[in-house]
Amino acid sequence: MKLLTGLLAAMLLLAGAGASHAVVRIVNDRGGQIGRYVERYEQLRASGQTVMIDGLCASSCTIVLGAIPHEKICVTRNANLAFHAAWDFGAHGRAITNPGATRMLYSMYPSQVRHWIANRGGLSPRMIFLRGRQLEAMYRPCYLDARVAAPT
Repeated sequence: MKLLTGLLAAMLLLAGAGASHAVVRIVNDRGGQIGRYVERYEQLRASGQTVMIDGLCASSCTIVLGAIPHEKICVTRNANLAFHAAWDFGAHGRAITNPGATRMLYSMYPSQVRHWIANRGGLSPRMIFLRGRQLEAMYRPCYLDARVAAPT
């Protein structure tokens, strides 16, 4: 029993060693202010960690595609990217499209993502989703043995 416990403890220590295998997992991120995401992803890029998209990544969350090097992003079968035009609060709290911020957001995406968006009519108030085989054709699959770090 002591031998089994010792082996299990050693395996756990070895599994936790080496931050180079750590990944940040995106599961249910509905987005928010663009500036916050740009800052977050700049820090993440500097850390060298891999980003695993394993669920919804909507709105400003999708900036990850342009901020993190392509080889540091992987997707699972659950990955679901949701894109739309940038917006601000207008009169009476109504959302209004911000063309300048939308152009900036669009310019942040890698060319094949921009092409995919353009083929669907561009960024508009209507949400468009990149998932499944189309997404898997653009990004590598995630490996299940990666150590997952809590998002920052």
